[in-house]
Amino acid sequence: MFTKKYVDVTESEEVQAKHKAFEHLLEEYAGDILHSDNFQKSKLYIQHGDVSVFTHSIYVARCAVMINRKLHVGCDERELIRGALLHDYFLYDWHHNTPENIHPHLHGFYHPGIALKNADRDFELTLLEKDIIKKHMWPLTVVPPKYREAWVVTTADKYSSFLETVKLRKSGKADFHYA
Repeated sequence: MFTKKYVDVTESEEVQAKHKAFEHLLEEYAGDILHSDNFQKSKLYIQHGDVSVFTHSIYVARCAVMINRKLHVGCDERELIRGALLHDYFLYDWHHNTPENIHPHLHGFYHPGIALKNADRDFELTLLEKDIIKKHMWPLTVVPPKYREAWVVTTADKYSSFLETVKLRKSGKADFHYA
């Protein structure tokens, strides 16, 4: 449902099954987030290169789940996914000087707090999810993440952002490999 457009039709059945399993996890743990009006609006805002905030957030969630599973970190996947989806829930185009973008040249420092404020307003968050959102930009946030889930999302965000920024591509389509 949310990642089908990123699945190459030539991929193996095993890879397609993994995509479907991830889509199921997204729906099960974060359907309320994915279907919310504000999260859907994040499709309108570019995050890195030509990747929307919506797509970036799904990439980060997917990467976080893969890191958790491959490294046997032992994260709570529900909180991991929800925090990953909401980590950039700042709801404005950070590339432009607008009233919502209160610190246009310092977005990296301020957007975690704005994302947390918005997410806390729109969803019921656990302390762990709040930690993920607030500290995903460490070391810019100065205070490091408290929970392993926040460390995993911080790592997944850096990795995903790198791939999106350098525009790793194959056949004209984004070709992102997560863990």
